[in-house]
Amino acid sequence: MNARREFLGTLGWLLLVACQRGLKAGAGATKKLRIAVVPKGTTHEFWKSIHAGAVKASRELDVEVIWKGPLKEDDLKSQIDLVQGFTAQRVSGIVLAPLDSKGLRGVVKDATQNSIPVVVVDSALDSNDAASFVATDNRAAGHLAGLRMAALLHNKGNVIVLRYQEGSASTHEREAGFLEAIRTHPDIKIVSDNRYSGATTESAYAAGESLLLAQAAAQGSVQGVFTPNESSTFGMLLALEKAGLAGKIAFIGFDASEKLLAALRSDKISGLIIQNPFQMGYLGVKTMVQRLRGEKVQPLIDTGSTFVQRETLEDPKVKALLLPNLSEWLGGG
Repeated sequence: MNARREFLGTLGWLLLVACQRGLKAGAGATKKLRIAVVPKGTTHEFWKSIHAGAVKASRELDVEVIWKGPLKEDDLKSQIDLVQGFTAQRVSGIVLAPLDSKGLRGVVKDATQNSIPVVVVDSALDSNDAASFVATDNRAAGHLAGLRMAALLHNKGNVIVLRYQEGSASTHEREAGFLEAIRTHPDIKIVSDNRYSGATTESAYAAGESLLLAQAAAQGSVQGVFTPNESSTFGMLLALEKAGLAGKIAFIGFDASEKLLAALRSDKISGLIIQNPFQMGYLGVKTMVQRLRGEKVQPLIDTGSTFVQRETLEDPKVKALLLPNLSEWLGGG
């Protein structure tokens, strides 16, 4: 009987020690950070590059990235719902490319009030609640496009601007920068700057076709065209091709895809302003991790922009921007 009591006592002591060790191990374990990355859309090459950069950062920093965004870049309700959902899930932080500079203010404020920090990328938010803004200096990039357009036109001619969509802070800044630069050249006239392409290539094509017709571009009344993002650029390209004007009018657009680069090589596009979306996604996640780990982060991080022409396509630095190895990070995507 004494032996049995002694055995049970020893067993109980061993179980107690094991439990205490387990509790200590659990207390010392660090929960893996879960960072939601919410882009404006998921179909354009630009967003795929941001996704790849975010994945690279997640692997280097050993955090989990949840990538989810609206299918179309005009679905504001879907993006608001996603941010609200991630807030309810208590993710560690949210990296957001806001579809609307004002429309996302409420959900971002709600996230931060629930101790979920937000880092904004690509397009500005009209709020002070974000921990950092990681993006192209869009006004400077638009200004660069305007200077290049003036050079292509030898400082004389008529120019049209097909804007993207109202509420998009990034493209608004590009449009504003372009117009500022053009207006320093008195012999260049902006004959239209109040038309919007909408969020898709299809809507941009229709808007571009209508704008070219309204301005009698086929009769030689337009010498230059500017578009501020990938979908508006491709839509306008299709409109110019249909009108037989591709390559006959100076055309500067934003961002890159295989089809836009093919048009650049064949002189149907005069130049493209290229951002660094891979770096944007990478630094967006990296900045969030720094914030979550208590490190100081910069309120504004400029990821740069580059003007690309057919003659500079083979420059190693340009090729690195244009052809990042997305498959390494997205598994063939």
